[in-house]
Amino acid sequence: MTSSGKLRGGNKVFGVQDSPQSPGMTLGMKSRSAVMTGPGRWGILLAFTLAATAGAANAQSSLRDAFLGARGEVRKAPAPPIARYVAETGDAFILDRAAPQPLMKFENSSEVWVLSPQPAPRGDTIYKNELGEPVLRASKLGGMTLFTRERPGGDAAALTGKASSIQPPPFISVNALFQRLIQASARASRAAQHRVAFETVDDATPATSVLVADTATVTAEAFERMARDGDRNLLTRVTRVLLAEGHKPGASLKGGDLTVTYAPGKGLSGRPSSKRIIKIVNK
Repeated sequence: MTSSGKLRGGNKVFGVQDSPQSPGMTLGMKSRSAVMTGPGRWGILLAFTLAATAGAANAQSSLRDAFLGARGEVRKAPAPPIARYVAETGDAFILDRAAPQPLMKFENSSEVWVLSPQPAPRGDTIYKNELGEPVLRASKLGGMTLFTRERPGGDAAALTGKASSIQPPPFISVNALFQRLIQASARASRAAQHRVAFETVDDATPATSVLVADTATVTAEAFERMARDGDRNLLTRVTRVLLAEGHKPGASLKGGDLTVTYAPGKGLSGRPSSKRIIKIVNK
């Protein structure tokens, strides 16, 4: 079926954060033995002991603060299950931990990233993408660090508040799926600077409709990322994207056909991310 409703080769095609003293006595009138052997001696020793203890405590506190920084400070309030953060670079994103499978989405992108939480030193949690790359680090005290290709050392991200869920719906209508495929084709075509058709190899069902649509979306994201990176060699070669059902998510390139495989029953982790698509086809 084409965007105009025609059939083509059996596939559906879609284009385009002081001691007491007597009054008459002065310190100079005291004998040395009185100071060194009398009660005054113990008062002086006690004063020095207290001062030394306080100094050591202050030094220890300062050293702890120097090494731990924010970790020696007040624990932050727990973040809501679905929260919005803004990194030092200005990148804003939503982290959805309301479901067993954490999801993340940058506000300037349509792609939803599937993350895998893993324990880290000091009780922290590292969230990685499907390629095993760290994307986020959540500290035990509530801090958040964002890792990107441009800032691999990480940038602190501040919690700005609650956000709406980015979990996908159970299914979408046939018309909504058709529109998503048309949009993906148009985005890929603009990035490649030539027409790139999107075809469904297998008939979409209500159970697979969301996955098929999202597979098309991340494929279009891959095209746009390659265009931004100046990777025109691959873009010029692809003329058609085939969305096919399979046992595991993946992608392959043969001639001018880019086949992107999705695996039903795994949620959004049943389709490859845009980074995985690029990595596979650039081999």
